Amino acid sequence: MDIFWLILGLVLILVGADALTDGASAMAKRWGVSDLVVGLTVVAFGTSAPELAISLVSALKGSAPMAVGNVVGSNIFNVLVIIGIVAIIKPIKIQSSIMVNELPLVMLSSVALLAIGCGDVLGVAGTREITRPEGILLLLFFMIFMRYTFSQAKQTPATDPTAENAASKPLMPMWKSIVWVIGGLVGLVYGGDRFVAGASGIASSLGMSDALIGLTIVAAGTSLPELATSVTAAMKGKTGIAIGNVIGSNIFNIFLVLGLTGTIMPLPFGGITEFDLLVMTGASILFWLFSWKFAERTITRWEGGCMFAFYIAYIACQIVMM
Repeated sequence: MDIFWLILGLVLILVGADALTDGASAMAKRWGVSDLVVGLTVVAFGTSAPELAISLVSALKGSAPMAVGNVVGSNIFNVLVIIGIVAIIKPIKIQSSIMVNELPLVMLSSVALLAIGCGDVLGVAGTREITRPEGILLLLFFMIFMRYTFSQAKQTPATDPTAENAASKPLMPMWKSIVWVIGGLVGLVYGGDRFVAGASGIASSLGMSDALIGLTIVAAGTSLPELATSVTAAMKGKTGIAIGNVIGSNIFNIFLVLGLTGTIMPLPFGGITEFDLLVMTGASILFWLFSWKFAERTITRWEGGCMFAFYIAYIACQIVMM
């Protein structure tokens, strides 16, 4: 039965990603904003929904290490696997504004969680948990990020959808775009849930801990929407959605998912080690370094391959330490 849920979840994720990409891209053109802004907001929030749902449910059911491990593992997967695979398919051209504005926020979110995980920030000295004050602090960072993103959307020059699509296919009607986005999100969220249910059942039967399941199986499963959406977007030439999806999802995961969950109830890190947090932070720094390719600002296929290889090495370390 677990294998059936794995296959069903994967099918729903792939179909949902295709619908979400088409709908979000059409909305971006009609609203006159860039694919990047849509990727940072609508798509990122939608593909982060599985992490939010699973982290909240895990914490409320007493499996806080799985909640934290889900976010840490997802952020590692997002950068090393998704960016790596997308770059292998098609080298990613990084806008200068992303280098200056969005990528530093990705690194800041990782460093903030690393600081909380390695020592006390606003909680009780000597504890390794996200306390309520720290959860509120993360939520404040999230609000600042959203304020910045919406201000960027207002500054985006408006485009004429009719002129832009005069020589190409007709622009998708707004009602259809909304249906595509909502239907795609439903497929992604439910598909991710079914995939995780099947994968977690298999992993539990093998005797894996909650923290390890969260870092690997659940993290990869809840990141499948991001993977499917980014790969689909890249293949359709929508690199703005692909890169914005990953950046927005990583920021959402730490600032919103852990911030909201930590505000509701304290989240102990449990089996999530400093090594895992360092890998997550190192991945975000590597993302920035590979993006800064002299004046080209391009993540090449070779660099994408290196990022994917680093993830394989990380998983190998987890298996050895299990």
